[in-house]
Amino acid sequence: MPVSNSQLSQMFEHVLTLSKVTPNESVAILKSHYSDQRTVAAAFDAAQRLGAKVYGVELPAFNAPKAMGNDLTAYCGDTPLTGNPAAQRALEAADLIIDTMMLLHSPEQEQILKTGTRILLAVEPPEVLARMLPSLEDKARVQAAEKVLQTAKSMHITSAAGSDFRMDLGQYPTVTEYGFADEPGRWDHWPSGFLFSWPNEGSANGTLVIDKGDILLPFKMYCRESITLEVENGFITGIKGGFEAEYLRDYMKYFDDPEVYGISHVGWGLQPRAQWTAMGLHDKNDGMCMDARAFDGNFLFSTGPNTEVGGTRKTPCHMDIPLRNCTVIVDELTVVNEGKVVAPTDSIG
Repeated sequence: MPVSNSQLSQMFEHVLTLSKVTPNESVAILKSHYSDQRTVAAAFDAAQRLGAKVYGVELPAFNAPKAMGNDLTAYCGDTPLTGNPAAQRALEAADLIIDTMMLLHSPEQEQILKTGTRILLAVEPPEVLARMLPSLEDKARVQAAEKVLQTAKSMHITSAAGSDFRMDLGQYPTVTEYGFADEPGRWDHWPSGFLFSWPNEGSANGTLVIDKGDILLPFKMYCRESITLEVENGFITGIKGGFEAEYLRDYMKYFDDPEVYGISHVGWGLQPRAQWTAMGLHDKNDGMCMDARAFDGNFLFSTGPNTEVGGTRKTPCHMDIPLRNCTVIVDELTVVNEGKVVAPTDSIG
């Protein structure tokens, strides 16, 4: 059901409070013409209610020559902030940036975070923001899983559909998303509720089966048939199946870049209020579909860039692919069993 403007402002005040915004801080609202104007207005209102010094930074839209569609994740790297050092300095001056425009996967965002500025991305429809309003319990649940993943040396994924996929871990850090930015230099996304890391370079091998009902992002498409991905030494070497496999092959081939086939981040969903069915109730231009990325018990893997954690793959094509009904084993611990989160159970510590 629709969210009122008053409710949206109250929700932002809740999230900014969790993000530790105080009257001594400055909050920048980053926006463009395609930003949700209700979200922008609510962010301004909430920051003012908390006594923060709030200001706006508006940038013109940027359309990359190879970008297809309007999804904000369909082209990575260049953003409206690229080549605009004056705007970047204005953003670095803030204690917290509320990003309604999308800087993700850009070097400018990484540089801003290094200054200690916090960033909170908010680009989903207000109704999705309301259903997955973050809480301290969400943070505790994700941080409990983080204790397992950040010391892990391996991950193994299997499924009845035929997935059998292994990798080594430890070269790259663990990243958590729980919906608010409460520490210096932290980036987070409202809504969310999951965690991930990256395979050690060259270590990911095996088979990933995208089964019926699994989701391809940024296509925002439920698969109606199975697609089999063959992975060797960290890269997809085969995409087999019917029409949907052909569609995926041609899309990735379009970028004419071998690095689009690299396995990027891997992890699992921990948000019980996210639903894999929710995507079917929204237009494809409604946000990024964070339900698909965060629903409890998914195995989420991605392809393409890894520069945000110090890797070398800077490529514009980035896909997120959440799979259902998988078993995820981290070292010797089963954390997801056939699509159900089973460990860690310490969700309050």
